[in-house]
Amino acid sequence: MMSAQQLSGIRELADRFEIFMLDQFGVLHDGTAPYPGAVETLVKLKQAGKRTLLLSNSGKRSAPNEARLERLGFVPGSWDFFLSSGEVAWQSLRKQLVGEAGLRCLLIARDGDRSAVEGLPLTLVDAGEEADIVLLSASEGDRYDLDDYRRLLQPAVARAARCLCTNPDKVMLTSVGPRFGAGRIAELYAELGGAVTWIGKPFPEIYAAALDMLGAPDPARVVCVGDSIEHDIAGGQGAGLCTALVMTGVLETSSQAAREQLFAEHRATPDFLVRTFAW
Repeated sequence: MMSAQQLSGIRELADRFEIFMLDQFGVLHDGTAPYPGAVETLVKLKQAGKRTLLLSNSGKRSAPNEARLERLGFVPGSWDFFLSSGEVAWQSLRKQLVGEAGLRCLLIARDGDRSAVEGLPLTLVDAGEEADIVLLSASEGDRYDLDDYRRLLQPAVARAARCLCTNPDKVMLTSVGPRFGAGRIAELYAELGGAVTWIGKPFPEIYAAALDMLGAPDPARVVCVGDSIEHDIAGGQGAGLCTALVMTGVLETSSQAAREQLFAEHRATPDFLVRTFAW
């Protein structure tokens, strides 16, 4: 297995690549505040003439994600594009649901967010017993445990409701520490016998949409920067792109041995290692 090259900062990546595909949670911020140097580094990439696309496994659509970045203190215009798995899913559902008005949807989101379904011909329901489709856009694993979700979802599985997971992350960062993400709830749905469609990293559809937004660049000009080996590194490599792993986010407290084990488990070793998203 090839070993990753350790770099001192993002400026070394800027010497090698023209286009940056950046994860947000765990790379730019921890959900509540930017990581030290992240705001300035985005600006410096822009000043260096680099193009950046923020690629996120957020079940929310792109616009609310961008608004949150600005609230956290990121400089408007310091990135070129934003693409969330929720946006890819919304656009896909809009096409699929033509002529299918009235489908009943159990939306599993966070903080009452409904951006994942706004403008779609779906009728929201609160119980699995009534659902034709389950849309899993976020987890509230800091408030509920998996048994709560099991009770909610078992009846939906029983009526063969299809589940669309628009946030494949298994772990999420919260103010009370790491908790299970929407991806873990989707795994539970599958364990209960339900059918799950996944949209987001590491699956191909979101990378195809991202490269299309960028105008189909030469893959050799693009680097993916992320904190998740399973999602960012495996996904980027699957799309034929170079990858850089930061040691913040879900890997903040991991040892080198633990990282090596994850490289082997997901058959994905990053091309570069950077301690943080700082210049």
